[in-house]
Amino acid sequence: MLTAPPRTGKTTVIRRLAELLAAAGVPVCGFLSDEIREHGRRVGFTVEEFGGQKTVMAHVSWVSGPRVGQYGVNVPAFERVALPAMERAVATKGAVALIDEIGPMELLSPAFMPRCVSLFAADIPVVATVHQRSRQALKTRIEAELITVTPQNRDELPHTLSRLLSP
Repeated sequence: MLTAPPRTGKTTVIRRLAELLAAAGVPVCGFLSDEIREHGRRVGFTVEEFGGQKTVMAHVSWVSGPRVGQYGVNVPAFERVALPAMERAVATKGAVALIDEIGPMELLSPAFMPRCVSLFAADIPVVATVHQRSRQALKTRIEAELITVTPQNRDELPHTLSRLLSP
């Protein structure tokens, strides 16, 4: 599990790792969460399956549904992309599961944490980013090494992880 303060580079590490693994012929499954920016300001988040569909999962303009800070969160939209992506990771022979991220928005889904626990218990390699506020809740449910992403290690981390995860 990779953790760091927001905007440190967790998503960038996962994105680069996915590219390196794919270039090495390793199937990559899972999903990527990314910011939506307008006029230099973060206004929302998308969730995108590697090689699959993408949707908006949170936005500042949404007034209905659950909220995390200033963002309205569309839990069903998140689940439509993320949950099948996690299932494909378990079903795909030789796959590495990449999950970006396990955080307050994602944890609004009642099905998400049980899928995370199952994914980590499966016999496949998993790399996940974890929001700092979610780390404590995961410690008792998921057994995994925790790596802190820093400006000093974020460029080398995808290469290091790729070497560990490639055949």
